[in-house]
Amino acid sequence: MYGTENGSRGKNITSMNPASIPTLEHTSGLSRYFMAIRCFPLLESSEEYMLAKRWRSHEDLKAAHRLITSHLRLVAKIAMNYRGYGLPINEVVSEGNVGLMQAVKRFDPDRGFRLSTYAIWWIRSAIHEYILRSWSLVKLGTTSSQKKLFFNLRKIKGQISAFDEGDLCPDQVKQIADRLGVKKDDVISMNRRIAGDKSLNSPIGYAKNNEGNSEWQDLLADESMSQEQKLVENEELLHRRAALSVALASLKERERRIFEARRLTEPSLTLEELSKEFKVSKERIRQIEVRTLKKIQTTIAQQEKADIN
Repeated sequence: MYGTENGSRGKNITSMNPASIPTLEHTSGLSRYFMAIRCFPLLESSEEYMLAKRWRSHEDLKAAHRLITSHLRLVAKIAMNYRGYGLPINEVVSEGNVGLMQAVKRFDPDRGFRLSTYAIWWIRSAIHEYILRSWSLVKLGTTSSQKKLFFNLRKIKGQISAFDEGDLCPDQVKQIADRLGVKKDDVISMNRRIAGDKSLNSPIGYAKNNEGNSEWQDLLADESMSQEQKLVENEELLHRRAALSVALASLKERERRIFEARRLTEPSLTLEELSKEFKVSKERIRQIEVRTLKKIQTTIAQQEKADIN
């Protein structure tokens, strides 16, 4: 992609008369829209160059209008490739037209490229951004590799005959990951997400108990702890705190200070800091810490044994 030093202009290219550019209001009007945009002639290379120069040098909106309308068919052709995402085609076309306008605004004819070659990137980029914003309630990843996976997964699945709904088999996952240069986990995750957003209340089949249809939420496991588990964990935590409190009370003052500074303080003090505090070597502090830890472990083990008996 290349830009231009005249990216910011006094006249906005979108300020031209909207009525002069056909719009696709509804999908049902697709045929009429195609007929309307075919009325705009394609441009010869020399004519395109002169129009682009007039826009670039003089901000001629009439020249920009002709550049845009002559490429509306290109936008429609690209947009039709994205019908499989379940979004309104009129919105996809509209976003593509916005990308085309951005391309015309920045197009430099002196680079030696045709406008269509330059505009394709802008059109696709605008459509991709719209799809990523609108396609799913759950925000999709927007890294370059995730975008590549999102927009190529369906095509590659068709090439390897992976037509079944649901998870891909391991061989298919490997093939897709190798082709696109992405992780296998990313392929599995994206394949599940492009199945579309589903309501948890969507039926999945007739229930065996004849009481109605089962729903997706019926298959979701409740991974939160039960009240019994929470009670047991709380009691265990209180017990450990009490045991640690008893063990700390049995320590000498220096041992307790070193243990708390090294094990119970965040951030913990270094051996050097404690060696300066007690005016002993760092190795001596380390020895006291190790000895104190063993004392505490022994005291706690004795308490647990007493509780069992």
